[in-house]
Amino acid sequence: MEFFDFGTIFFLVAAVVIFFQLRNMLGRRTGNERPPFDPYTAGRSRDADPAKADNVVSLPKKRSADEPDDTYAEIDAVAPPPSDINKGLRAIRDADPGFDPKGFVEGAKMAYEMIVMAYADGDRKTLKNLLSREVFDGFVSAISDREGRSEKIQSSFVGIDKAEIVGAEMKGGEAHVTLRIVSELISATRDKAGTVIDGDPETVAEVKDVWTFARDTRSKDPNWKLVATEAED
Repeated sequence: MEFFDFGTIFFLVAAVVIFFQLRNMLGRRTGNERPPFDPYTAGRSRDADPAKADNVVSLPKKRSADEPDDTYAEIDAVAPPPSDINKGLRAIRDADPGFDPKGFVEGAKMAYEMIVMAYADGDRKTLKNLLSREVFDGFVSAISDREGRSEKIQSSFVGIDKAEIVGAEMKGGEAHVTLRIVSELISATRDKAGTVIDGDPETVAEVKDVWTFARDTRSKDPNWKLVATEAED
């Protein structure tokens, strides 16, 4: 009979807490099925009374001649014009008026932690909801190889020190946003006998990643997915 050790119980509790935080922040899409969470749209506003959404059409507020146009104020605060990042973020805002760069970054940080921990735990279900097909296949292949060697990853996510947008563009109707993420992680890989063969279970390591997320702005699906990963030296 197998028993959970303290570390396993801790991560299960943490996963449940994160899940409910995401549900509280993001709400649910309309429809009969419950979709995977969307951590990237945390900053989007929602109708306070969904029952009225089908019957009321909100008209754009008329702006007076002397009122400043703040359409891109949130974007300019993140990436000042006339940088390429600013141009890319503006293009995304044009295609998706609900896009909020700061809210996106916060959601992406939560998704980053969940992806890192799901990979360590071999949680294919969580990964499938957050990754593009190509990236998912690569992650699953690595997990299967690891399982085939009876190896296990022991990980503890310490936190994210920095997350910043370093690229943004529209590719057709698809929005792409690239983040540079600096995180701290305790991670060690153990073989079948429990011997550490990679990493250090007692040391906090700094990890630098460059991840790109994408979303089809023509789709009603609000979810962003990880479409490319790169480890920064």
